[in-house]
Amino acid sequence: MTARILAASLMIATCTGLPASRSAVLVELFTSEGCSSCPPADALLEALDSPEIVVLSEHVDYWNQLGWADPYSSARYSDRQRTYANRFGLDGVYTPQMVVDGAAEFVGSDRARAKNAIERAGHAEKATVRVFALEGRVRVEVDALPAALQKRGAGVYLALASNEATSQVLSGENRGRRVHHVAVVRDLTQIGELHRGAPFAKEVPLAAASGAQMRVVAFVQERGQGRVLGVALARAW
Repeated sequence: MTARILAASLMIATCTGLPASRSAVLVELFTSEGCSSCPPADALLEALDSPEIVVLSEHVDYWNQLGWADPYSSARYSDRQRTYANRFGLDGVYTPQMVVDGAAEFVGSDRARAKNAIERAGHAEKATVRVFALEGRVRVEVDALPAALQKRGAGVYLALASNEATSQVLSGENRGRRVHHVAVVRDLTQIGELHRGAPFAKEVPLAAASGAQMRVVAFVQERGQGRVLGVALARAW
């Protein structure tokens, strides 16, 4: 095992590495550099970022036509947010929006709501997920879930994210402002399915463009973009 592989492996955060009463929690923030209300939510996400709280910053693209094209935005993350809006029975999408473990949503800068939702999610029973950032590839392993926990089909997802990013915004609502982000999602892909009573293991190539200062996040989510059933993090440097 090379020093790089060993270092990546030692930085893995999995459910089994937490106290028995706690499980890792996935916190997604739907944000945009074109939204003047988003920087406080970006700052809250950065404050939450830890092995126990796995964060992802997903930049939507529907703000781009209003004066500033967010360089990290993608229609894929806007679509993911719309799926959540339908699931939660919302009238539409908004930013900043925080989603905790696919089970709770609220305004992304609401620190008290975030604390309460994360506390509840941290006590939920979940799958044991492991993710290893190896040389040129990622290995994801998920232990079998009890049938009572996995009541419907679940997908296994892999996200590749920049550890941090900074922009000097030149136009739009944040004109003249320097904005900072953590865990900026650059790719989010479903790599398989977790079948009831069966474990999951798969290796996938690590994108050549990923390079240093990236992280990989693996998580299991109920079909229909439902509840997150387990999450793990590895830093790929």
